Amino acid sequence: MIAESTITTARTLRNLHERTVLVLPNAWDPASAALMARAGAAAVATTSGGVAWSQGRPDGEALGRDEMLAAVARITAAVDVPVTADLEAGYGETPDDVATTIQAALAAGVAGVNLEDARSSDGTLRPADEQAARIRAARDAAFPEFVLNIRTDVFLRQIGAPATRLDEVLSRAAAYAKAGADCLFVPGLHDLDTLSRLTEASPLPVNAMTGPGGPTIAELTACGVRRISVGTALAEAAYATVDRATRELLTTGTHTALTPNVPYQDLNALLA
Repeated sequence: MIAESTITTARTLRNLHERTVLVLPNAWDPASAALMARAGAAAVATTSGGVAWSQGRPDGEALGRDEMLAAVARITAAVDVPVTADLEAGYGETPDDVATTIQAALAAGVAGVNLEDARSSDGTLRPADEQAARIRAARDAAFPEFVLNIRTDVFLRQIGAPATRLDEVLSRAAAYAKAGADCLFVPGLHDLDTLSRLTEASPLPVNAMTGPGGPTIAELTACGVRRISVGTALAEAAYATVDRATRELLTTGTHTALTPNVPYQDLNALLA
């Protein structure tokens, strides 16, 4: 039985895609998600890398389905906005495995998921028809409002000759749309001209990823991108503060890197 609150938040997330652009910060634990919601995020995405690191594991399905979704459930419980979960390649080799993952995601209260077409084991891309079967299984396991954001790693992993990559992504977009995908996520593509060509031709709204050195929200919006996330960038920035502040404490004995901070009372109240 799917909770009515899950259907409601999925409907909200789907409606948010009708805006000019949906900006999704990527959380890795309940406190980070609560801060993002307080800052005004209309929805929050998770980052598989950040969640895995916070649990003492590397990215790439090392955490596993049960542990990942237990962590995601704690995030959904901490915020009132929709949460879309990065569930990597779906945790299993078969479409039935993907369906099981989606059913567990629904139990965790998420409004949508990311599923990628690269195998976590070796980074190779699944054939488009194989990935389409996995998407159909995900679609059948969910409900109509649930948002499937399907990631293709053609550009991120630099698959094929550069001149062929856009056509490969568009071919996959057509297959994924037919299988029931709602959005197309293309990390690793920062060239604005190519992004514009992709958004004009794609049968699905395009999700782009940015971060340090990448395009701005305004630049991506001008290209027709409808959804923007930052992957592990916010988690990396948080861990950089830990690294920088610890080195300062151990070398100079000062603590300037500890400010500005979020006060103890604020964090405690957010999670009360």
